[in-house]
Amino acid sequence: MGRTKYAIAFALALVMALGAVGVASAAVPVDSSQLRDAVGVGGILEHERAFQAIADSNGGTRASGTPGYDESADYVAEKLESAGYSVTRQVFDYDLFIENSEPVLDPTDPDLPAYTPGDMPDDDFSTMSYSGSGDVTAPLQAVGGIIIPSPGGSASGCTAEDFAGFEAGNIALIQRGTCNFREKVENAQAAGAVGVVIFNEGNVVPDDDRVGNLFGTLDPPQMKVPVVGTSFAVGEELYNLLQQGPVTLRLVVDATVEQRTTENVIADTTTGRADRTVVVGAHLDSVPEGPGINDNGSGSATILEVAEAMSELDIQPRNRVRFAFWGAEESGLIGSEYYVSQLPKRELKDIAVNLNFDMVGSPNYVRFVYDGDASDTNSLGSTGSGVVEDVFTDYFASQGLASEPTAFDGRSDYDAFISVGIPAGGLFTGAEDIKTAEEAETYGGAADVAYDPCYHQACDSFTPLADGADPAAYAAIEAGYPPGTLVGNLNTQALDEMSDATAHGTLTFAQTTSAVTGTNKGSGAPMSSAAKYHGPLLQR
Repeated sequence: MGRTKYAIAFALALVMALGAVGVASAAVPVDSSQLRDAVGVGGILEHERAFQAIADSNGGTRASGTPGYDESADYVAEKLESAGYSVTRQVFDYDLFIENSEPVLDPTDPDLPAYTPGDMPDDDFSTMSYSGSGDVTAPLQAVGGIIIPSPGGSASGCTAEDFAGFEAGNIALIQRGTCNFREKVENAQAAGAVGVVIFNEGNVVPDDDRVGNLFGTLDPPQMKVPVVGTSFAVGEELYNLLQQGPVTLRLVVDATVEQRTTENVIADTTTGRADRTVVVGAHLDSVPEGPGINDNGSGSATILEVAEAMSELDIQPRNRVRFAFWGAEESGLIGSEYYVSQLPKRELKDIAVNLNFDMVGSPNYVRFVYDGDASDTNSLGSTGSGVVEDVFTDYFASQGLASEPTAFDGRSDYDAFISVGIPAGGLFTGAEDIKTAEEAETYGGAADVAYDPCYHQACDSFTPLADGADPAAYAAIEAGYPPGTLVGNLNTQALDEMSDATAHGTLTFAQTTSAVTGTNKGSGAPMSSAAKYHGPLLQR
C-alpha cells in the first residue's frame, strides 16, 4: 500500500445524517444494525485461516500468477456461488516485475560506504518496479530542476531541457516532483543516461512522506536502464558531493519481467438496480514474500463475510451490489485497472460508487477513512467521493469512535474508479508508516511502531513471531490493547470495528434512493493521471 499529488478542491453541498446514515438527499435512512450483528470476526478469521492454509500449501504466498492465488480465487468463488451470487471470473494477462537479487548503490569515488537497500521508510533506497537490469559504474550527474532545500514542486527531469549538457554514459541524479517517474526516466534514457537515481523531494506535507525511502513504479514495459529511488537524505548527500567535485557510483539492478495470467473474481447480487451498481472491492493477492493475511487477506475476508451475511439475511438491495476481488494489485493495481478498462461506456455510467477495503486488520491500527473531499490531505478524487467519506466518518461518530483522514494518493484499487470520475472511498488501518503518540493515545497500541510491522513480509501471517517479526514491536503493540486482541498479524478489535463500518457503508449505498454525483462519471475521461502503485509505490 507506495505519494506531487493533485490537490483537488471540492464544492459539495451535501447533507449527511448521523448514526443511521442516508446518502445525499436520500429520504430513507438505513438501519444497518442487523447486518452488522451478522458480520462477525469469527467468520472473517475462518476465511483468513483458509488463506493461510492455501499459502502454506503453495510456497508461503498467494501472489497473483501463482498456484496460491489461483486457489484463493477458487475458495472465494465457491463461497460466493454457494451464497447465491452470480459469479464471473475475469481472466487477464499482465507483466510481473521480478527482482532477482538485492540492488546496489555504492559511491566508489569518493569511496564511501554503500547505501542500504530495503522495503522500509528508513532504508536508504529501493529498486523501482519495472526498472531495467544492469551493473554500471559511471560518473553521477545532477539533472536540472533540483531544489535543495525543497518547498515542493521540483520539476527535475520532466523536460528534455533539464538534460541540457548531460553527458551520455553518466548516471542521472533526479529529484522527485511534478511529473511522473516514467517521464523522468524516459527523458534520461533519451539523453544517454546508463542509470537513474531518483531521490525523494524533501518537502514535508500533511499525511504524506516526501522524505524517506522512495518506493516507485515505472509501469510496464520494463525500462532499458537500472533505476532506484532513494530517501531525500541520500539524494541531498549525493548532490552536495557533486558540488565539491566528481562522484562515481556503482548501480546494480538484477530484474526481469515475465508475462503471467491471473483473474478478478466478480460477484453480483441477483436483484437491485443495475444502473446504480455499488462496487465493493478488495484485492485478493499477496506479495510474493508472504501469505498476505493482513494485506490484503483482511480486506478480502471482510467483504466476503459481508457478502455471505447479506445472503443469509436475504437482504434485497435496491441497487445492485458487486463484490470484487482484484488480482495483481501488488503488481501495480492491474486487476482493477483492467476491470474498468474493459467496461463499455454504458456500464461505466452504471457504477454509482466504489468502496475500497485494503488492509482493515493492522495490528497497530488507526481507523483511517479516505479523504474524499480533500479537506485534510493532498488527495486525488472525483466529485461525490466526499459523500462516501461522510458515510464512514458519520458512522464512526455515531458509535463514539474516532477516525482519521487518509489521502487518496493512488495507492490502492480505488484509483481506477476515480480516474474515470466515479465516486469512491473506503477504509484503511495503516501499513508501514509509524504510529504517532497522539494516535496511540486515541486508538491504543504503541507509538513509534509501524501500523503493520510485518507489512509486505513473510510474517504477515497467523504466526508473525515465528516468521521473523520484531518481538519487541509486537510486545509494545500488545501492551496497548486488551489481552488476546492480536491473532498473528491481525488485530481482532480492528477487524470488529472496521467490518461493522464496511457492512454499514455497503448497505447504505445498496439501499440509497439517491445517486452519488460523480464528475465525468463513466465518460472514460480521467480525473487524474494518478500513480499506479502500491505499498507505497510512488509515481510523483
